[in-house]
Amino acid sequence: MAALSWLLIPILAAVAAGIWSSWASRRRTGIPDSAGVAGYERFRQAMERSREDEAVETALAEPPAEPVTTAAVTAPDGPARTAE
Repeated sequence: MAALSWLLIPILAAVAAGIWSSWASRRRTGIPDSAGVAGYERFRQAMERSREDEAVETALAEPPAEPVTTAAVTAPDGPARTAE
């Protein structure tokens, strides 16, 4: 009897695999592939536009201010002081 119970395991696994494969290969009637591809293309175009907009904004931005060096810092009310 124990041998028969061990034989049921692969048989049940084969039945479960058959059910799963028929479910996985079913014909889906939801969103067609063309609609999904079109949505992905719209997403890519939006990402490209944002990347191009960012490049234009940085190109049109004012040049950065000159960096403050630590060698000489001018106080608002007095002469230049050297950093220690």
